[in-house]
Amino acid sequence: MDSFNDVLAAAKEYCKERLVDATYNLYIDGLEAVRFEAGGKVTLAVRNDFICTIVRDRYTPLLKEALAAVLGFDVEVELVVPAAAQPEAPVPAEPEPDGRYDFTFENFIKGPSNQFAYAAAQAVASNPSGAYNPLFIYGQSGLGKTHLLTAIATEIKKNHSEFNIVYVDCETFTNELISAIQAGRTEEFRQTYRPADVLLVDDIQFIAGKESTQEEFFHTFNTLHAAGKQIVLASDRPAKEIKSLEERLRTRFEWGLTADIQPPDFETRVAIIRRKAELLNLRMPDDVAEFIANHLKSNIRQLEGAVKKLNAYYLLEGIQPAIGVAQNAIKDILNETQPVPVTIEKIISEVARTYNVSPAEIRGMRRTANISAARQTAIYMVREITGMSMEDIGREFSGRDHSTIVYSLKAMEQNLQNDRRLKETVEDIIKNVRT
Repeated sequence: MDSFNDVLAAAKEYCKERLVDATYNLYIDGLEAVRFEAGGKVTLAVRNDFICTIVRDRYTPLLKEALAAVLGFDVEVELVVPAAAQPEAPVPAEPEPDGRYDFTFENFIKGPSNQFAYAAAQAVASNPSGAYNPLFIYGQSGLGKTHLLTAIATEIKKNHSEFNIVYVDCETFTNELISAIQAGRTEEFRQTYRPADVLLVDDIQFIAGKESTQEEFFHTFNTLHAAGKQIVLASDRPAKEIKSLEERLRTRFEWGLTADIQPPDFETRVAIIRRKAELLNLRMPDDVAEFIANHLKSNIRQLEGAVKKLNAYYLLEGIQPAIGVAQNAIKDILNETQPVPVTIEKIISEVARTYNVSPAEIRGMRRTANISAARQTAIYMVREITGMSMEDIGREFSGRDHSTIVYSLKAMEQNLQNDRRLKETVEDIIKNVRT
């Protein structure tokens, strides 16, 4: 088995599920494996300089996320352009490796915690627009919402090959809308989503506080629903708890059926571990499966990550799964914390999307009303979430001095007391950053 190529193939599939087809085909599909270094560095070849720049600037975080999802641990990604590279048609992707983990109904492990959501998803897949429309699935991160959305899309495509099925996460929807507005191509953007027979939107909670995105999605929702098209939404919380969601959207999200997913019980966790190992062709001893299930209790993604890490140990180093090896893998997963610099970037990016400005403008010195409001919000949230000192926060925002940061924090605290909408927007942004 050429394990690195298998890993890259699975990572590409992960990216494909999160990008529109045109974007995936142009920027991700043609990536080729160059080398995997023991220290956790992955080198990928890109077809030409132009595509390399785009992938590096826009899609490196997604590639790192995809590779971490497959391997079970974080890696660094380096992109290179072969010396002899010439603009040409994309190289066909290699065949998918046997045992790749598919998000299908058959591979979804059912239990008391998710049975209702599973049944609702199956009903929608069997009878699009005739069962529940919209279907709104919610639950904490890592419990299987994305799996169910993808399973619905897969099942409908199998039975209705002529259907136009559009799957998108809310962050991508927002970023594509911003790009379309800046380029004067909003009608082209609409034609990506409004002709859909089935629209599936993951992480819809990220729409909170983004006025332009809510406006556009409202009209997209109305167009599709009026035409009898199926809509499926997933969120980390019920619609009524997305604080800065417009009421007209909240009521529409609740028109159909709302189904929740809770953390799995012990038996379901063991079944998930065994099934994941089976799909990876990894021999998983019972005591190792039970050890993992006893220590990782609230997140399916962590369970799968532990199995992937054990599989990586086996593929790359020939180490068979055992309690001692699992202890090390579990320790790494339990101790995973997002580095402060990454958290700051995530905060500023989320605030930027909410206020429809750029991260560079938030960090910079311009003082238009909208940019200043976004900057003040970002400063407050960095302090609230990371607990950084005033001096360190000032350095993150173009070297602003201590007194400026103190003023921003006090002004923000005052505004939060007097402006309920701002308070709800900040609460939503904090939840999104911590997701």
